[in-house]
Amino acid sequence: MAVTETGSVSLIDHVTNVSDFIWGGTWNGELVPWLSVGGQPIPPMVIVLLGVGLFFMVGLKFYPIAKLGSAFKGLFAGRKGAGSGEISPFAALSTALSGQVGTGNLAGVATAIALGGPGAVFWMWVTAIIGMALAFAEGSLAIRYREKTSDGVYRGGPMSYIMMGLGPKWTWLAIVFCLGTLFSAMVTGNSIQANAVADGLNELFGIEEWMGGLIVAILVFIVIIGGIKSIGNVAEKVVPFMAAAYIVMALIALVLNIQDIPETFGLIFHGAFNPQAATGGFVGAAIALAIRAGVARGLFSNEAGQGSTPIAHAVAQTDDPEQQGRMAMMGTFIDTIVICTMTALVILTVEGQFTGGGQQVIHAWNSDLQGFAMTSGAFAAAFPVQIFSIPLGTLVASTALILFVFTTLLTWSYYGERAITFIYDRVPGSTRAGEKVLHMIWRVLWCVVIYIGSTQDLTLVWRLGDISNAAMALPNLLALALLSGVVFKLAKGERNAGQTFGRETPEEPNEY
Repeated sequence: MAVTETGSVSLIDHVTNVSDFIWGGTWNGELVPWLSVGGQPIPPMVIVLLGVGLFFMVGLKFYPIAKLGSAFKGLFAGRKGAGSGEISPFAALSTALSGQVGTGNLAGVATAIALGGPGAVFWMWVTAIIGMALAFAEGSLAIRYREKTSDGVYRGGPMSYIMMGLGPKWTWLAIVFCLGTLFSAMVTGNSIQANAVADGLNELFGIEEWMGGLIVAILVFIVIIGGIKSIGNVAEKVVPFMAAAYIVMALIALVLNIQDIPETFGLIFHGAFNPQAATGGFVGAAIALAIRAGVARGLFSNEAGQGSTPIAHAVAQTDDPEQQGRMAMMGTFIDTIVICTMTALVILTVEGQFTGGGQQVIHAWNSDLQGFAMTSGAFAAAFPVQIFSIPLGTLVASTALILFVFTTLLTWSYYGERAITFIYDRVPGSTRAGEKVLHMIWRVLWCVVIYIGSTQDLTLVWRLGDISNAAMALPNLLALALLSGVVFKLAKGERNAGQTFGRETPEEPNEY
């Protein structure tokens, strides 16, 4: 860690150290012997997430793979609600996807390839398949255990299935999850997204970042003032359109460079299993790097196991936990297997004039470009036609980023709202009217933070975001593991599987 002139360690150094340990497996910039293999660090969160995910995949008898076809059919059947809830199952999926699809799908994929090479894409696929088991568990439990307020509004999420599935003695775990959610919402769900939108508007239209932040804050407020029904309505219309448009443009880019596609898949599979490091390191170094990069970026993108998406799925108009569980696992599939793959293939396949290490190269992934600039550069090479002096490909990538991030701001506002409401309801004397006042305060605060975050240096915020995501995921993963028996029964169609802990309370939702 960096030390100041006075010999003290700064706040960002402490935060970076903790973040690097959680997601990178290093401490003070050095390997942790018991968390490394052949000189490569193994991130603790990767171990936990993959471990719990594999446990569910085996326990579910590979349900996500076996039921993938019926899950696709359910996408169309889910457009109309057929049970209790607030929005259609498809709208709930769209809302969850609007939170999942964001910077990770465009910038995160490029980062994974830069760190782990083309082989990282294969391990990103593996992570997504395993993540589908976690997503099924979250989505099914969200319907099995959800609250109903005194005025008939349905809501839920990990905090609800912890309380109702594990019992009041686990209230502390639900509150820890909510605190992690609030932390993550303000950091990764708001500040980072607001900054990305402001940067995108500045690059495309020359709008000052503070003005871009103000415009986005106003637009977000107009949507979230109507609550989850308004958010779901917008997500149901915007998310499928923007995802389909992005996929179509990516496919066109691949068709234009179809001669390189066989080589691209060869690079992916060779890199995933190549036992020798490219720079002559220990045997297996390249595989370790590919796995670490692919797993970490895949998990960051699809949020499987983090506990965010079940908050959206809990409001679906269905009484069938298995149905919504399939919807949830489709969210992970669409986010990573479809959208992230499109980004990766464009980066690896499209030919252009790039510079890498002072020499001309033909692919963006070999160039000096980093993060979103790599994705944008690949699309610009595929569609070089200038529109207002901006390559069409750059417009496509930047517009996609702006829309993806805007909808993320909508969804994460609701996630934070649910978390702060749950904590408020633990206070004696809390009421439904008090909740509604708190909701309004939260929505205003949310938009103020959007405005502030749009102009801030996010070096510290990104690191805090890594920590907050882990603080959210760990209590959720513990709850999922403890409720695994219930999940396995839900997958078999037992809608009322598991014990429901309930007792009358003077506070909302009046019964637990």
